[in-house]
Amino acid sequence: MSEVKKIATRESYGNALVELAKEHDDLVVLDADLAAATKTGIFKKEFPDRHIDCGIAEANMMGIAAGLSTCGKVPFASTFAMFAAGRAYEQIRNTIGYPHLNVKIGATHAGISVGEDGATHQCNEDIALMRTIPGMTIINPCDDIEAKAAVKVAYEMEGPVYLRFGRLAAPVINKEDYKFELGKGVLLREGKDLTIVATGLMVSAALEAAEKLSADGVDAEVINIHTIKPLDEEIIVESAKKTGKVVTVEEHSVIGGLGSAVCDALSAKLPTPVTKLGVNDIYGHSGPAVELLKEFGLDGEGIYNSIKKITQ
Repeated sequence: MSEVKKIATRESYGNALVELAKEHDDLVVLDADLAAATKTGIFKKEFPDRHIDCGIAEANMMGIAAGLSTCGKVPFASTFAMFAAGRAYEQIRNTIGYPHLNVKIGATHAGISVGEDGATHQCNEDIALMRTIPGMTIINPCDDIEAKAAVKVAYEMEGPVYLRFGRLAAPVINKEDYKFELGKGVLLREGKDLTIVATGLMVSAALEAAEKLSADGVDAEVINIHTIKPLDEEIIVESAKKTGKVVTVEEHSVIGGLGSAVCDALSAKLPTPVTKLGVNDIYGHSGPAVELLKEFGLDGEGIYNSIKKITQ
């Protein structure tokens, strides 16, 4: 059996920007002295006149992006998730969100898989923060193919978009003919005993857990939610009707993220027991990314073990 290809979605982001820029002269990219890490350096090499390094001044960068959007440009403002959603929250809320400007935020290095950079850089709160901004679209792609498609869709739509990318290489689970539909969840595996709703890096881990559960006679349905806002409530409700039990998995705090969004939807439309797997109201810490995911129970084995406890 051939080894699964792995590509970091931040790499996908950089490559997708280059391909889009070849077709669209209005696309510009801003960065905050992190072009090598966010992979917008790929874009800078191809289009140096359309790349703006704003220095370590993320709040200012968001203001510049907002201004560019009012002049007919489609800016992609890029930095680590911690510095975008965290440091520049006020500017995103008031300068981009409030006037509903056409700014795309490329937030890389999200979650604990940032690894050795530690708690100060491991942003597990960004989805929660962005969910509170009216009109903000949130996309958290699971692999290279989905990430590149998400960047294209973000460019094509009007309004602010928060794109969440990871540092760690993620398994490529989609095929080249994959069609990305904004706001539509993807049924990856059918099942009857419980529903696993996953996003981003956790999608491949959820599929791995589902296969392990099948060996125990537990038939798990797996849904990929790449667009967290607007959420595809229909696919979640329909699956919950069938299985009667839901588990959400995210590389994010269990407070305010995917799990909270799913609970909001189900409590209103189909009250269902939900178990939220993620970062449990604690800070991360420094360590190799793969080991941290294992420690936090967010690898395939950890997700399997957590679900096993609630199915016994």
